[in-house]
Amino acid sequence: MSATLPVVDHTLADTTSPESDAGTRQRVLQLVAGSGPVSAAELAAQLDLAPAGIRRHLGVLEATDQIAVHDGARSHQGRGRPARRYVVTSRGQAALSHRYSELAAQALRFLAETAGPEAVEGFAEQRVRDLEQRHTAAVEAAGDDLAARARILADGLTADGYAASVRPVPGASAIQLCQGHCPVQDVAHEFPQLCEAEARAFSRLLGVHVQRLATLAGGGHVCTTNIPMTVSIDHAPAHPVLSVEGHSA
Repeated sequence: MSATLPVVDHTLADTTSPESDAGTRQRVLQLVAGSGPVSAAELAAQLDLAPAGIRRHLGVLEATDQIAVHDGARSHQGRGRPARRYVVTSRGQAALSHRYSELAAQALRFLAETAGPEAVEGFAEQRVRDLEQRHTAAVEAAGDDLAARARILADGLTADGYAASVRPVPGASAIQLCQGHCPVQDVAHEFPQLCEAEARAFSRLLGVHVQRLATLAGGGHVCTTNIPMTVSIDHAPAHPVLSVEGHSA
């Protein structure tokens, strides 16, 4: 009698060890930050995971309050229930980085108390000037193609830890630069000068006026910057328009 060989279920390959589980969940969290609101099916496709595997990871992240179902409009494809779409919570944002936000906030408070608010403004401007120096050459290489400039800037911001992407605006002559993560989110909530300086840097890099529509520091699930496509490239724009909704980040 021949022995019966065991059947290997390859759909469970991502559950082989606690270490691989943790690494996969971290990747899921990063994708939700960068692409959210995003569905389980979209995440499974990006990570090449079976539906059961992605649902298990989403369940753990949701149970630990690192992600949540988006309150906005849900995507409905075909019959059945609309797809649940996920975004990162504030706890999930904190889990994405090892920042020392309270120490940074204390340092800025001390700077404001001893040298005045102008010193905080100067620090914020110097911080984004460094950002501009890192990305100017790559952005300028795209020429006057504003969409290309925005995509290159998003790639650079992602490398800096901002989980950035560029998305079209249906029915409008505009695109949106979205940042799913902000390394200084908590500090920016107290010191909006950081956000305002960043928006000015985006205007200078892209050569157009930009408008902040939603921010992580203001309670949004993503920082969204509106970029109009009908404005000609101007490499010395005036101050960007800032949203009145909370602080920018």
